[in-house]
Amino acid sequence: MKLYHCPNTRSSRVLWLLEELNARDKVAVETVTIASEPRGTLADPRNPHPEGKVPCLDTGAGEMTESGAIIGYLADLHGAGTLAPHPDDPQRGVYLNWLHYSGGVMEPVLTQTFGGQPASELFTTTFRDTEAMADRLDATLTQHPYLMGDDFTAADVLIAAPFIWFAAMTPDRSAIKDWVTRCAKRPAFVKISEEDQALMAMQTRG
Repeated sequence: MKLYHCPNTRSSRVLWLLEELNARDKVAVETVTIASEPRGTLADPRNPHPEGKVPCLDTGAGEMTESGAIIGYLADLHGAGTLAPHPDDPQRGVYLNWLHYSGGVMEPVLTQTFGGQPASELFTTTFRDTEAMADRLDATLTQHPYLMGDDFTAADVLIAAPFIWFAAMTPDRSAIKDWVTRCAKRPAFVKISEEDQALMAMQTRG
């Protein structure tokens, strides 16, 4: 398999997961640029993502381009029973719900908020708002340290990462802030962050 990666972007979550899974050697990494970068507006011709984004995972049987799908696929492949509940685990449904909540609700809400434009009634009716998102996370994280309970899972990788990178977007709730801090201190995340910074420095010099 091959992962198309741009440092300090959504694809960094995939590398973080692979590091947690001790499966970095299972996936080749191709470092590319993305169309939204200030260094250029054209999509990298090496990147097969149809929109010039990352992550893009070539599984050998096809390409996956959605973060939640990639995280779920790799966690099942290399971490079933540890970072991902087995299919017959009673908590499997809750876990899958978090994976889909990330892209289906959180990213639209966070993007809308980050853009600074007032949300339409249609938007808030469909996706709710930052307070509703915060309530959802807070209700879970006041009960236990991670989204699925006492153990860290791939769901934490997917959902905590935006708050680690954009601290100002983290809801002002102690349980959520403590969770983000716990995730950011994990050795796997620290390692990937350091590697991303080195890659970015090389791109700047290049």
